[in-house]
Amino acid sequence: MVEDIKSVYGFIEKVAEKGKIVKGVNEVTKHIERGNAKLVVSAQDVDPKEIVMHLPILCKEKGVPFIEVPSKTELGKSAKLPVNCSSIAIIDFGGLDDEAKNIIEKLTNK
Repeated sequence: MVEDIKSVYGFIEKVAEKGKIVKGVNEVTKHIERGNAKLVVSAQDVDPKEIVMHLPILCKEKGVPFIEVPSKTELGKSAKLPVNCSSIAIIDFGGLDDEAKNIIEKLTNK
């Protein structure tokens, strides 16, 4: 499972360079509701949890794959941010659709 999580962080780094991601709970929520999000990734160590608790439910309602990773620090780094990040939504895979499909199949219940 640790290797799978590392692959998610690596994938987010690639998408941050080639594709399009949005960062932060408010932006992520907006893009899920608008139907723009192709994949949502959220950190488990967000405190208080209530900040991100609605994301998996909203993703399920809208049919968006959802992955939870352990660290907001690592999520921020992989999204090319100088700060921690509670959640991101990938809007455009930037040509990495096959890799995205593999990660989604491996780590989500979709």
